[in-house]
Amino acid sequence: MTFQWVLSAEKAKKLILEDATILDVRNKIAYLLGHIAGAVHVTWQQFSQPKLPDKGKLIDDINVLEKQLGALGIFNHKPVVVVGNPAHNFGEEGRIVWMLRTLGHSQAAFVDGGYSALVKAGVPTTWGFSHNQEIGDFIVQRTGLWEIHRDEIKASLSQQNFLIIDTRELGEYTGSTPYGEKRGGHIPGAVHFYFKDLLDKDGNLLPRDQIMDRLENLRIESSHPIAAYCTGGIRSAFFVAVLADLGFTNVKNYAGSMWEWSATSASNYPLEK
Repeated sequence: MTFQWVLSAEKAKKLILEDATILDVRNKIAYLLGHIAGAVHVTWQQFSQPKLPDKGKLIDDINVLEKQLGALGIFNHKPVVVVGNPAHNFGEEGRIVWMLRTLGHSQAAFVDGGYSALVKAGVPTTWGFSHNQEIGDFIVQRTGLWEIHRDEIKASLSQQNFLIIDTRELGEYTGSTPYGEKRGGHIPGAVHFYFKDLLDKDGNLLPRDQIMDRLENLRIESSHPIAAYCTGGIRSAFFVAVLADLGFTNVKNYAGSMWEWSATSASNYPLEK
């Protein structure tokens, strides 16, 4: 039985009551003002390289990753429930779930609707800081199932059945550079699908059939290999997590994304506008 990438609030509540590890990716002020009891605050930056243009890419040192994840109370055998604020954030919950899956944790998932959905479901909350008391035993076993690298994308640009999805806002797709990208535009042939078009106005995922209709209208089909990107692999990781939950098995996140792609010469890594 495969473990879902996205959980309803009720399913997440059950896992939380059964002592799942809880990670909260909302901003620190929101976390301090109120969070699920036992949740530990995390950011995607904790596990990523510190400087541009590699800021979107995961830390390479397995020992560092294992130490960080162990300190959060992450175990090989215990589910991890990731809580976000999808209506107002950048898909950080999807990034953390994608990261854990890529590092070999098979029971990581985020909550549909995020923190507010869990509160409505009656999950106990608290405020201030929560400190994990247990050191987890998680061992990194990195897999290539859910990630793709820059030169793999470059080599696939001429393949007709290879789909590249740009999950940024339309203005970014057409050339704006609001987050320090060296060049503007999109990877040649990329289809635009803003990651928040998966959500309703309250931050809940749209019904499955509506999401599938939106994907099919853009000819995004599970029979094709798919690579998603954004600025630093955060919004695109959310997109990948949702598609994986829908049953897509060949969808990958380009973590380096535009920070990395735009940092080198246009002749080697072209962009369109």
